[in-house]
Amino acid sequence: MAVPKKDKIFVMLQFLVFIAWLFEVEAWHFQLSDNLHGLGMVLAIIGLLLVLAAFLQLNTNLSPFPSPKEGAKLVTGGVFAFARHPIYSGVLFMGFGISVWMGSGYKLLMTFLLFLIFYFKSRYEEERLIAAFPEYLDYKKDTGRFFPKFRGRI
Repeated sequence: MAVPKKDKIFVMLQFLVFIAWLFEVEAWHFQLSDNLHGLGMVLAIIGLLLVLAAFLQLNTNLSPFPSPKEGAKLVTGGVFAFARHPIYSGVLFMGFGISVWMGSGYKLLMTFLLFLIFYFKSRYEEERLIAAFPEYLDYKKDTGRFFPKFRGRI
């Protein structure tokens, strides 16, 4: 099966923002307290752990493209029980955490752009997942996109 053009565009945009994130704009630096500085590193580590756990759980289903691979299985357990897109969540945690840790307004902006790309990429991806896995609709109702859904019960 050929990779759809839209899949390639999303991955290319994501890659370009990753590359742009590596640069720095000195004028956009800011200072934070040591507590917030440390919190940034903790968030980055949480993000890395999320990405690694999701990679391991996806196993052979892993692909950079939004369309599911031929013969893929729907993964809804592990970290996927808390968020439908834990890899995106983890990357966003890492980007935000490192940006705060480094005191970089530029990197925060690039992380926000990445969030926008991940949002639209995940919407497209979910259309593809629903077509491949009808049970994805129920999973989607109960699980948050990037972060867990919290439902208070009285």
